[in-house]
Amino acid sequence: MVTKKYISLAEAAEMVGKSKETLRRWDNIGKLNAVREPGSSYRRYNRDVVIKFMGEFFEEEKVEDINNFVKPLKDYGVLELFAGAGGLACGLEKAGLKCIALNEIDKWACNTLRKNRPHWNVLEGDIVNYDFSEYNGKVDVVTGGFPCQAFSYAGKKLGLNDARGTLFYEFARVVKEVNPPICIGENVRGLLSHEKGKTLEGMISILDEIGYNVVPVQVLKAINYKVPQKRERLILVGVRKDIDVKYHYPLPHRRIYTLKDALQEGDLFDCNVPDSNGAKYPKSKQEVLDMVPPKGYWRDLPIDIQKKYMGGSFFLGGGKTGMARRIGWDEPCLTLTCSPAQKQTERCHPDETRPFTVREYARIQTFPDEWIFNGSVAQQYKQIGNAVPVNLGREIGYSIVEFLNAYNLSKSQIEENS
Repeated sequence: MVTKKYISLAEAAEMVGKSKETLRRWDNIGKLNAVREPGSSYRRYNRDVVIKFMGEFFEEEKVEDINNFVKPLKDYGVLELFAGAGGLACGLEKAGLKCIALNEIDKWACNTLRKNRPHWNVLEGDIVNYDFSEYNGKVDVVTGGFPCQAFSYAGKKLGLNDARGTLFYEFARVVKEVNPPICIGENVRGLLSHEKGKTLEGMISILDEIGYNVVPVQVLKAINYKVPQKRERLILVGVRKDIDVKYHYPLPHRRIYTLKDALQEGDLFDCNVPDSNGAKYPKSKQEVLDMVPPKGYWRDLPIDIQKKYMGGSFFLGGGKTGMARRIGWDEPCLTLTCSPAQKQTERCHPDETRPFTVREYARIQTFPDEWIFNGSVAQQYKQIGNAVPVNLGREIGYSIVEFLNAYNLSKSQIEENS
């Protein structure tokens, strides 16, 4: 097999975990040089040069210079919606926040929450059927990873009623009922461009209507928050309009953790990943992936096998770097999906031709080893793949604590002066 020597700008950006714009800038300043054929403006990269650069780049990033830790001045309560298997809730708990109640519709995820935290109040069922008014004045933050759905645009300014039938409506309804100082919504990066940005505009308009100012939206990269995975989450923060305290997103860490950090004893975990069950590839896929080297993907296959494996996708544009992909030990994992063996999003183990096991999946999402997932292996993968990485949740938790500390101090000063 002949490994492809040159890769495209998009493929190089995917390997390094940076945007194409960043690589263009690095090329211009000589940090990572591209090559161009005579008469062409298209950037190509020598694959070996990129791999060598990645090793040096991640070594440089191993200097730890950020600490987002903030100690809560008092007990702060959280009401979490669409809680899933508890990735965000576990992270917020690690930051010192108290989970007062969690709502989730999936029975297996609810069983996972109860198994790991028997003292949590898990409200199982459709959010539509719950009234949360009893938590008004009892929680300091409402959080939720609401699914992204389009709205029906009835007028110039989208109102809460126009969002009925969507899960964001339910999120906003609960925030209105509970009236916490701050609310945090999280979603996929694609929300930025969903319906050409109108969906996000509608959400901001609705939060404004119910009395919340929205902090400028940011997409947080999990690799910047002690997560060995190239996962991105859009964060939507609303601060109640009567509060004159600024919210600040958690600062990114410089160190980038890799798959080795996730699965082997080191700074992230104090032991190697425990053995567990896992999915298997069908024989036909295993035979193909056997030929893919660590950090490689479908373009590293012989051309005839490329065409057969990719089918019509072979002739389409784009790098499609997630297909037939084997992760390397010294790089972060690509974003985990809900099904580890599905075509187009393979994340193959570096040394063995198999998907990551359940516990390996959980490690990459920075769940503690003692966090047990309920249901079949397929259900466990789904829960883990849908979760917010625990360490990202913890860092967001620190930012919430920082905000609530400042809010409570300002409130105390006002009371003293009145």
